[in-house]
Amino acid sequence: MEHSDRMEAAHSAEDRYKLLVESITDYAIYMLDRKGHVTSWNPGARRFKGYEADEIIGQHFSKFYTEAERAENVPARALEEAVRNGRFEREGWRVRKDGTRFWAHVIIDPIGSPDGDLIGFAKITRDLTERKNAEAKLHESE
Repeated sequence: MEHSDRMEAAHSAEDRYKLLVESITDYAIYMLDRKGHVTSWNPGARRFKGYEADEIIGQHFSKFYTEAERAENVPARALEEAVRNGRFEREGWRVRKDGTRFWAHVIIDPIGSPDGDLIGFAKITRDLTERKNAEAKLHESE
């Protein structure tokens, strides 16, 4: 189906939003429930992290953190900060399904109901490994 045909087929705002998120491959975009379990997964998330949607949906997002960060309760603290400050944003090492690490820029935003109750989180991750490696090479050459 051609791109313009898909846009015409996506009549509702929900359909257009779903088409948008499913078309993005340069960013991992997914949702978490209130406790940090993955509830949605886009192609960018699959590309960066290596999990198919059916493998990761329902799993806790702490799987993407290093063992040291999990031991320090960093994933839970990230969610707490997102709720407290309206957003969590950091760069750091994240872990793929195959165990390799990548340098990531991460944003976590809380999602509230119309009544203001927390219903979950939106999480966006960008792989910045190439930039990190280039910075390291530049630093070594200086």
